[in-house]
Amino acid sequence: MADTQPPPNTTAANDAASVPSKERLRTRCCYCLCKTLWIFLVLVIVLVMLVILVLYIIITPRSFRFHVTDASLTQFDYAANSTLRYNLVLNITASNPNKRLKIYYDVVRANAFYGGVRFSTTDVNMPWNSYLQDKKGTNLFSAVFSGQRVVVLDRDEVSEFDEGIKNRVFPIDVMIGFTIRFRLEAFQFGYYYPRGMCKLKVPLTSKGDEVAPFKATKCRIDF
Repeated sequence: MADTQPPPNTTAANDAASVPSKERLRTRCCYCLCKTLWIFLVLVIVLVMLVILVLYIIITPRSFRFHVTDASLTQFDYAANSTLRYNLVLNITASNPNKRLKIYYDVVRANAFYGGVRFSTTDVNMPWNSYLQDKKGTNLFSAVFSGQRVVVLDRDEVSEFDEGIKNRVFPIDVMIGFTIRFRLEAFQFGYYYPRGMCKLKVPLTSKGDEVAPFKATKCRIDF
């Protein structure tokens, strides 16, 4: 008779296989912990982004509004030696449309152009609260351009200047550069450098003649 071998103890082998080893348990725990931390981190990031978005929508800075309300041009002479003599005074209103933000005007500088050529630069006079404008506030200030400057005009531009003398009205562009900050309660943030462009039709009143009054002009602000 052939020798018979005892059958293997399959029950014990199955029981041993069904019991997870310590390494497998450790790996599974680490995986679950990492997965939980990752989900928590994603939720925190999403929550922070939602808070930032809501705050941005609520307090997002809005550009101020500028209007030149009056302009007085009492001298605008162009001599044969290409010297332009001028005396121009502007009255300007600045409006802050923000409901929660105040505006600090750190630097406001205006440049005056005729025929695309800059003939004068001046700092704008801003007399209120050390340049701090209240929320939903409207303030007045002025800019004075006075003096003389060598300005080279070609023949067509000289003809346009003579036409301005005849009509007693001159097209003058004023570009205003700003350095501003915003203030929310006790917090100040940001430095912004918007630019304003005011395209003016300014009547010349040097001889006391009756001329059409200056029309208030809105300036375009690139924020």
